[in-house]
Amino acid sequence: MKIGIVCYPTYGGSGVVATELGINLAERGHNVHFITYRRPARLSGFRKNIFYHEVNPIDYPLFDYSPYDSALASKLVDVVMYEKLELLHVHYAIPHATVAYLAKMILRSKNIHIPIITTLHGTDITLVGKDPSFAPVVEFGINESDGVTAVSRNLRDDTLEQFSIKRDIEVIPNFIDLKRFNRHDKEHFRKAITPNGEFLITHTSNFRKVKRVDDVVRIFHGISKKFPSKLLLVGDGPERRNLETLSRELDLGRDVIFLGKQDAIEELLAVSDLFLIPSQSESFGLAALEALACGVPVIASNTGGLPEVVKEDHSGFLCEVGDVESMVTAANSLLENPEKLAEFRENARKQAANYDISRIVPIYEAFYCQVVNNFGKMNKVEG
Repeated sequence: MKIGIVCYPTYGGSGVVATELGINLAERGHNVHFITYRRPARLSGFRKNIFYHEVNPIDYPLFDYSPYDSALASKLVDVVMYEKLELLHVHYAIPHATVAYLAKMILRSKNIHIPIITTLHGTDITLVGKDPSFAPVVEFGINESDGVTAVSRNLRDDTLEQFSIKRDIEVIPNFIDLKRFNRHDKEHFRKAITPNGEFLITHTSNFRKVKRVDDVVRIFHGISKKFPSKLLLVGDGPERRNLETLSRELDLGRDVIFLGKQDAIEELLAVSDLFLIPSQSESFGLAALEALACGVPVIASNTGGLPEVVKEDHSGFLCEVGDVESMVTAANSLLENPEKLAEFRENARKQAANYDISRIVPIYEAFYCQVVNNFGKMNKVEG
């Protein structure tokens, strides 16, 4: 099948999932065309069956902001026409779902018909999407898609609750590549970070307020009172300066290590003892899944899609949002009991196997076929 994938090319969850999906689809023999304004972060080097089409909005004095939506729609029309695409799969509703619909209408005027699948990832619904400035457009884009997926049951339910949706939403969870994320031996690396055998606690995110990374620092402060530990903060974002200030105020010194953005996050997770994700909201929790795959128990907020990923008192613990004290207690209960920690590690790996990419991609393929077949039948009826 010839598939067009539209996504944000950044390190964010939707872009990572879209890119990894496309790469795997190409390995399975599909022709995959990425259409976006920059080569996706995880799409490096030459790969068989993968093509990249760059969107270039014009820079014109009349426009305070380059009209990316129009440029993307035009590029979609061009790629569909000349590459003979059979399906467009757009990730993140804003603005991709409505832009794809516009391209679809332009193509229809040329007697070219193509179905659209929209995958909802989270903040396109729970944060940006419900803003009155965007809500009508998001609702329209979802309803006019030929197929819609959500990455968790929680996100599907939120979408149906917040918008007037007239169609089914298929839940296809995010996935992990267990060949990449696993508990491999990196003890030499660990010793460089924890030379005195300290416990290693890790958090990764984009350091936005919704991630509550200040709670991560406070949880670590509670842990460090009882156990010699180091905290790895992986990522960057608007809250970093505040986190640095908080770490100094709590006199955590060099025990909190800011690593910035990292490509090989699996190497850091492979040597970690616990992963903290006390977010205000998570539609799925891909970072938590990556930790579980590396055999790292997770202390998480009991919110959004996280309870679908982290199994309470099995592969980690779930606490109420903002309940730092309970998270400290949960973390310490594992660190003080080596046998329990080892059991949770094993449980984490087994649970993550349910989300291996080899299991999830065939679900997408089956959904693609279903949508394409239904779309073809509808066009015959209309014709």
